[in-house]
Amino acid sequence: MSVSFDYRAFRWVQTMIFAIEEINKNGTLLPGVSLGYKIADSCDNVHDGLRGALTLVNGNDEAVLSPKCNKSFPVSAIIGLASSSPTRAVAHTIGPFGVPLISYFATCACLTNKREFPTFLRTVPSDLFQVRGLVQLVTHFKWTWVGAVATDDDYGQYGLQSFAEQLKEHGGCLSFYKTIPKTYSAEKIRQIVETIKSSTAKVIIVFTTEGKFSELLKEVIRQNVTGRQWVASEAWVTATLLSTTEFQETLGGTIGFAFRSAQIPGLRDFLWRIRPSPSPESVFVNMFWEKLFDCKLNFPGVKTNYLAPNSHICTGSEDFRATNNIYSDVSQLRVSYNVYKAVYGIAHALHELLECKHKGEALGNRACKAVFPFEHRQLLNYLKKVDFINQFGERVNFDENGEPVPLYDIINWQKDDSGNIRFVKVGSFDASTPKGTQLNINEKDIMWYDGQEQVPRSVCSKSCPPGTRKAIRVGEPLCCFDCLPCAEGEISYESDSTECTKCPPDHWSDKDRTMCEPRAIEFLSFQDTLGIILVILTFVGVSVTLATVVIFYNCRSTPLVRANNSELSFLLLIALALCFLCSLLFIGKPSVWSCMARHAAFAISFVLCISCILVKTIVVLVAFRATLPGSNAIKRFGPLQQRAIIFLCTVVQAVLCALWLIVAPPFPFKNTSYQGGKIILECKDGSTLAFYLVLGYIGLLSCVCFVLAFLGRKLPGTFNEAKFITFSMFIFFAVWISFIPAYQSSPGKYTVAVEIFAILSSSFGLLICIFAPKCYIILLRPEKNTKKSITCSKIKKNNTL
Repeated sequence: MSVSFDYRAFRWVQTMIFAIEEINKNGTLLPGVSLGYKIADSCDNVHDGLRGALTLVNGNDEAVLSPKCNKSFPVSAIIGLASSSPTRAVAHTIGPFGVPLISYFATCACLTNKREFPTFLRTVPSDLFQVRGLVQLVTHFKWTWVGAVATDDDYGQYGLQSFAEQLKEHGGCLSFYKTIPKTYSAEKIRQIVETIKSSTAKVIIVFTTEGKFSELLKEVIRQNVTGRQWVASEAWVTATLLSTTEFQETLGGTIGFAFRSAQIPGLRDFLWRIRPSPSPESVFVNMFWEKLFDCKLNFPGVKTNYLAPNSHICTGSEDFRATNNIYSDVSQLRVSYNVYKAVYGIAHALHELLECKHKGEALGNRACKAVFPFEHRQLLNYLKKVDFINQFGERVNFDENGEPVPLYDIINWQKDDSGNIRFVKVGSFDASTPKGTQLNINEKDIMWYDGQEQVPRSVCSKSCPPGTRKAIRVGEPLCCFDCLPCAEGEISYESDSTECTKCPPDHWSDKDRTMCEPRAIEFLSFQDTLGIILVILTFVGVSVTLATVVIFYNCRSTPLVRANNSELSFLLLIALALCFLCSLLFIGKPSVWSCMARHAAFAISFVLCISCILVKTIVVLVAFRATLPGSNAIKRFGPLQQRAIIFLCTVVQAVLCALWLIVAPPFPFKNTSYQGGKIILECKDGSTLAFYLVLGYIGLLSCVCFVLAFLGRKLPGTFNEAKFITFSMFIFFAVWISFIPAYQSSPGKYTVAVEIFAILSSSFGLLICIFAPKCYIILLRPEKNTKKSITCSKIKKNNTL
């Protein structure tokens, strides 16, 4: 004990003495053997801890002794120390001597290393398990953005490091972590509080002792920092020092992990029985008495020098049962219970050693039945194998690392009706059970800071709703992110998704980007308004063409029709009718046969049409040359030759189409990339080369026809058909040249509509340009439908139409 007397530590010492006396009265445990003890003050620092431990091991008389102990006999085992740093130093020093060291409060995970600390055991779980529980607690309440404060020692540093690593594995982040210096510094404390105040983290994990934390809390109160949820480590979660009125408003609602507690029968009466005495072994009792009653004992020959000389004199008969102090508070014995288990653990190991329960395991060449003095390593060997059920029904044993079963209570700081803080158990943590079942907590029983019943939120960024994904901010922790909406065709159906999931090819995301819906199937159907209009235009074109056929057939004996080579005219009209009708193949749902038929029909019918116009153009030029003296061109280019040219031109296109359909025919295709949310049913070309060969052949015949017609445009004659053919080719080229950009830029079903419109436009252009003038003469100017009118009287040259 130090000058600043620690009532809790004194109660721990008295609990050890109580357990020893209880064992000595037990007739079944260590029969015929009485346990003794020596007490040394560590003053909670490394230097005094080492001095006290070496005093106990060496049997030095400076230690406070039990009156029944042999003063020269070293202790068989050491129970202590309370803090991790002094314990680590002592364990490292006495380890080579094989002296068992059992701690009741040193929780640093660094002490688990058996190669460095082979004789160290403890009745308190390692911070490794506490940190695991704290991380599960933080994860359970979805606190992803927390701060951390720790003391600048082994306990705080190892605990904080382990917590940060495990928190990161579970997707959480530390907003800040600060260490409280070993030596009090007002400036550093102020800086820590400024960090807490400026941070957006509402939850703060604290790995520190109650004394160090109280220094920080005073500055927190001074700066009026509120609205923080404190999460306590076991070092201060049940600290009475911090539950006073001064800290109640700040720490109300605190939640944290505490060691398992127990009610030890008879301990309260034992604590009340102590009285000051002039004997040397009562030095701590005397210090306790003087501190509690703020007085000075006046035993003859004994100088305590604990208080100032002007303090009033103690009688030694004062009644401290009426006082309210930590020492006599046995309502929740946690650390004291760990001391109690440590004493009983040593007693059971010593019993096993003396009774030779494990034959063949005694060290060296000694006989199994041990005699005093026995070696420390013999007791250590049995101590590691201790396994018994104590009077509270709890199993006491140590694993291969000297660790007990990791059990914790989850404590919540709540105000009672009188306004005082109560430590209420709201759950438990058992690290020995399978994952997923270790943490048990009753959320409805928890009271949070400021008396809130709703779980506080502590996140760097708000949760990303379904339909969005998390985008990490550059240079910031993973918990700080922006929420970006999923792209079209992608969804996220869970909150805080890191990636969006692409919809299947035949599905598309809804407007909220949370579900994949079947895509709308689009094609130019006969039920669409556009499809109906195109069908009407198609039948108009066919009707006009058939009407022209009827007119020419009824007037087939007139000079105009006869002069126009009626056979070519009828064939051309039939070809035009086929051109109009082939547009119907482009309407409706694409299938294998419709895709093949539409391209073949379009290519062959247009070649047939252009072939007829080409022959008519050649006839015009040949007829002009036939009027020249000595020319027999008209005989060389008679009906047979005309039919042959049309047949050959058409056959070439038919062969190209046949090869196309055999090698790589057009096929129906679901286009899912052109327009989001829709599946465009279209016909793929199959072979691109064949497609361009077919179109190129049509273009070649059109160019040849246009050139020949252009050459004959100025031939004399009343009805020079070359002029009309030239104009019709102009329209044909204009339509198909403008078709290319329109076709490429039209979306969905309008692509097919543009193609149909080009077919209809070019067909109407040919029909009107070539046959409209003739129908006009036949129907409206019959007086010009005479042989005389269609003959050039001056030159007498016949323009065969």
